Amino acid sequence: MREGLFIKKNIDKWRKYQYEAPTDPDEMAQQFTELVNDLGYSKTFYPHSKVTQYLNDLASRIYLTIYRNKREESSRITRFFKTELPLTIRRHHREILYAFLIFVGFAIMSAFSAAHDETFVRGVLGDGYVEMTEDNISKGDPFGVYKHSNPLNMFAYIALNNIYVSFQVFVWGIFLGLGTVYMLFTNGVMVGSFQYYFFAKNLGWQSILVIWCHGTLEISAIILSGSAGLILGNSILFPGSHKRLHSLMNGAKDGMKLMIALVPVLLVAAFLEGFVTRYSYSSMPYWVSILILAVSFIFIIWYFVWYPVQVQRRTKAEKAVE
Repeated sequence: MREGLFIKKNIDKWRKYQYEAPTDPDEMAQQFTELVNDLGYSKTFYPHSKVTQYLNDLASRIYLTIYRNKREESSRITRFFKTELPLTIRRHHREILYAFLIFVGFAIMSAFSAAHDETFVRGVLGDGYVEMTEDNISKGDPFGVYKHSNPLNMFAYIALNNIYVSFQVFVWGIFLGLGTVYMLFTNGVMVGSFQYYFFAKNLGWQSILVIWCHGTLEISAIILSGSAGLILGNSILFPGSHKRLHSLMNGAKDGMKLMIALVPVLLVAAFLEGFVTRYSYSSMPYWVSILILAVSFIFIIWYFVWYPVQVQRRTKAEKAVE
């Protein structure tokens, strides 16, 4: 076909595409497809013609319009928390289970030891803390320790301290995981003896409503930090088919992803401890404490156990369809 006839045959269509932008995405895609076909024909038979340059510019303009208006699935941060992190968590559910069993095991051992040795609690928590708590119990305010500081200062201090401890639990995994196990041991022993102390004072139920109002998120974060440390340690001990350095880098990367997710969890826990726990024994209704505790527990189970399994299944199904 001669160039003049080619232009005459299609010029009205091209002008329409140029000046009458469609609002329907399907129509825009159809126009782009037709322009690409025309451009291909023009490049083949009139490679140095102005019509080829014209069609190239017109097709590029529509292409940019399509992808500029294309709705992104989500932002990078949203994709991280919605897909990337849950898949990472799912790959390491075993380490999370191990960290949970180690922590709970040491906590139970600590409670058992405290039940058979009256000096054990003082040895773990310190004489000063025990005497202060006993003084508060005698005053009728056993959890008064949570009221001693300004809420904002308490929130800031607790948040920074818990984040520091959690990252310490993770980083100590570099010592073949043994450092993390030790940190889980110290924290588990402390929680076990602390909890037993209040049960021994007939304040077990009250302590659960008060302490675990914020402790559900806080202790869960410590356990999950332990799993991140075990991931780091296992990457050194069991590199698989990778070089040990490469395996370590992958383990550190997965562990850091988990630690990033725990920062907001720890911030919420610190907020509850600084601003809410102080009222949970004296003036806050029991049902509010139970609600906070239940919501915290359900969130941990949902996001770190159930949801990663669902994301993995969905991802596998999508790949199978492809």
